[in-house]
Amino acid sequence: MPRGRYSLHDPHDHAPLAAEHFQCAPGPSGWRYVSQLTTPSGDHSGSVDLTLDELGRPIRLELHAASWQVRGAALDGVTWVRTDPTGTDATEGNVRAHAFAGTSPAFLIATTRLLRLTPSSAATRVRLVSLTEPVLAPRTVDQSWALLKRETHGTDNGPLTVDEYQVTALDTGEQHAVHIAGDVVLAAPGIELEELESPPSVFG
Repeated sequence: MPRGRYSLHDPHDHAPLAAEHFQCAPGPSGWRYVSQLTTPSGDHSGSVDLTLDELGRPIRLELHAASWQVRGAALDGVTWVRTDPTGTDATEGNVRAHAFAGTSPAFLIATTRLLRLTPSSAATRVRLVSLTEPVLAPRTVDQSWALLKRETHGTDNGPLTVDEYQVTALDTGEQHAVHIAGDVVLAAPGIELEELESPPSVFG
């Protein structure tokens, strides 16, 4: 069960945003990721709880940020309920999309589990509902994902397979690289892996 800490920063000006303390593991239903977020000053700022089924679909999502909350799942596309800080105003949403996206590294892992790309795969288009902080506002985005290469590196804990993805935002054409080993993001825009207490899980 990998556990560790990511640092999240603004990908444009590199201003620190939060630390995300996480643990994740494959399970009977598929894969689960839970984390707690703290601000640079150490205050609690949110949490992530995401469970995927064996096909990589989000069967349960609960996000908290700045007293906003979103609960969602794959249902007729993806469906969610977003609640304001007072708890009195809840709005429902539904989009013909494949999964959710957001600032947490969990969503990058979830997208790779959904797409199951190989280095010989063509670039694959995916529609996601991105929940943007600090108020978890939903925005539908279209991306293209391609697995550029898969390399195995020797480590003290045995071989580590690292996948390098190229992600393209289809509305702007902007591209960036995402490096993933198992169920841990090693590097991505705005994300740095600071601590890892145990090796990434290996998916079958």
